[in-house]
Amino acid sequence: EGDRQFATTLARGLEVLRCFTPLEPMLGNKEISVRTGLPKPTVSRLTYTLTKLGYLRHNMRLGKYQLGSAVLSIGYPLLASMSVRQIARPHMKELADYCNGSVSMGIRDRLNMVYVESCRSGNGITTLPDIGTSVPIAQAAIGRAYLAACTPSEREALLNQMKVKQPEILRKFKPQIDRGLEDVRSRGFCTSIGELRREVHAAGVPMRRSVDGEIVSFNCGVPAFLLKKGQLEDDIGPRLVSMVRNIEAALGMH
Repeated sequence: EGDRQFATTLARGLEVLRCFTPLEPMLGNKEISVRTGLPKPTVSRLTYTLTKLGYLRHNMRLGKYQLGSAVLSIGYPLLASMSVRQIARPHMKELADYCNGSVSMGIRDRLNMVYVESCRSGNGITTLPDIGTSVPIAQAAIGRAYLAACTPSEREALLNQMKVKQPEILRKFKPQIDRGLEDVRSRGFCTSIGELRREVHAAGVPMRRSVDGEIVSFNCGVPAFLLKKGQLEDDIGPRLVSMVRNIEAALGMH
């Protein structure tokens, strides 16, 4: 508000696109209006325009919209330009195979971490978190690792945003966030014991320096029934730290 450079119509169009999720891939104008707080006539104009441009597709039978292929065209150049993905992938696959789990790389999107790379073991048990999967920073090991890599002022700003936009999540997971910050300082990794998905335990590690201006962090998630007692803390967490340090070395970070 009061920012004359801010293009409100563009911002509203992008907010419409953000309404669609894997759990709700199809939405009507009324549903989008409820989610964005925008008047239905405004939403109708935005969805019409986005459909004409290929960012939405209209299902005539259901009277609802879903994301169009043009959305992929926007996202792919970002992924393709992240050389850290190509460098990290073999290291991630090696660890995923070792622990019979999955290893993912993420960057921040508002109050979430979005996966930009993911590898899983070949045992057929572990489900792969897709590229583009979004998880709450407060609730996930990869998010707490990200917070540990932030400057104190950056971290305070994010926590203040959570107080306003995710008060229940922050209230529930603030002790785990604080413990995660201390764990990263003391041993290089933090953990999430079934807090994001009950059946998966995970460790998280941040890179010590940003990559192209982005703080990058990693997680390693393993089905709980495959873990031996203490394995996450004594074996997988340290191996994840070692993996990230090897990736940093490959990128020339010293």
